[in-house]
Amino acid sequence: MGVKHFFTRQVFTGRFFTGLCLGLVLSVGIACSQRVLVSEPAAPSAPAEGAAIVSPTDAREGAASAPSAPGLVALSAEAQAIIDSVPGGMANPPRQDVRLVAISDLNSAYGSTDYDPEVDKAISLLPFWQPDVVVCGGDMVAGQSPALTPEQIKAMWQAFDDHVAAPLRQQNFPFGFTVGNHDASSATGVHNQFLFQQERDLAAAYWTDPAHSPGVKFIDRTDFPFYYTFEQQGIFFMAWDGSSSLIPADKLTWVEQALASEAAQQAKARILLGHLPLYAVAVGRDEPGEVLANADQLRAMLERYNVHTYISGHHHAYYPGHRGNLQLLHTGILGSGPRPLLDSRLPPWKVITVIDLDFDNPALTTYTTYDIQTLRTIAYDELPRFIAGHNGLVLRRDVAYEDLAPDEKSLCEQRLGQALCTSRLSFPRPRTYAA
Repeated sequence: MGVKHFFTRQVFTGRFFTGLCLGLVLSVGIACSQRVLVSEPAAPSAPAEGAAIVSPTDAREGAASAPSAPGLVALSAEAQAIIDSVPGGMANPPRQDVRLVAISDLNSAYGSTDYDPEVDKAISLLPFWQPDVVVCGGDMVAGQSPALTPEQIKAMWQAFDDHVAAPLRQQNFPFGFTVGNHDASSATGVHNQFLFQQERDLAAAYWTDPAHSPGVKFIDRTDFPFYYTFEQQGIFFMAWDGSSSLIPADKLTWVEQALASEAAQQAKARILLGHLPLYAVAVGRDEPGEVLANADQLRAMLERYNVHTYISGHHHAYYPGHRGNLQLLHTGILGSGPRPLLDSRLPPWKVITVIDLDFDNPALTTYTTYDIQTLRTIAYDELPRFIAGHNGLVLRRDVAYEDLAPDEKSLCEQRLGQALCTSRLSFPRPRTYAA
């Protein structure tokens, strides 16, 4: 006995079509919901006040790390137009396990609250590279003048926030930085007092304001923003105060303790950020006071704790080098005043560098460096094979000392002596990406 024995044909037909319509609506709704779940990443949770703190166990070799790319950030119409204007298309390097973007020296003239257009251009293009972390070699504002008032210094930090820090927060890109001499100089006077104490106090006030959290996973922020450590994607980062040439003995004790810690030594890699480089590479910076004092001793300490790369600024010249086992990325500049490299006829560039880390590659890092004005990539072989500054030889990162010709070695030794010229590269030669 079927349903048709209890209902008329008209009732059955009406309910059949009603059920069919309801089924179609339900199917479409489920399909749309699935599409939304697949196509839209979950909204990131708001960072805790003052930024997250990570325990040492979270920086262990083999520990689970966050996805390699943050939630996709859409390019602005302006940035897309910039990319579309590049002849032949803009180089897009293959992504590896972790991606950093390195910038430095963003400031203009003393007291300036304006930024060169290359700074805004670089920040607008960050979503193209989708970095896991943006790192900065210092000089974010234009201080280091005793004539600046507190109001002027605060206005500079507000301008930095408007042009750089706020866009990074909005795009959810963590920002690891070191202070430069124009941010918070650590130069001291005859009584060992800071000559620019006011600038240091106001820099600290800006960075310790929870509204200005850089979004990194701090390990130790006791002396933030001058000395601190953080972890991202299994990489241990340290920032030290290289805003003048001398790092005090008590701070070097902290450096050694931090690098010897479980968090550092069980990390997948160790990277250091500091403003002054160890060795001179640029015209007008080739003298004591423009590099860190006791560079070879500092380098030996960093090598002892297996620091892979020291990222620095200050010299306003891009040079991807190494000395001994330590990679030395002289980041170049986005702001005012690029400088030429020593013993080079190359024009000075304003640059931005993408650093891709592959944990299965013994060389670990691959650089893709762009002339920010033209957005063409800069190949290693365009740069000098070595630079012999006053305090030591720096080799281009793809060149070993043994590769130098006799006349090249002789030039260095006549200028510096053998001890400051010898260097070695004991791991496979790193690569650069070329489109």
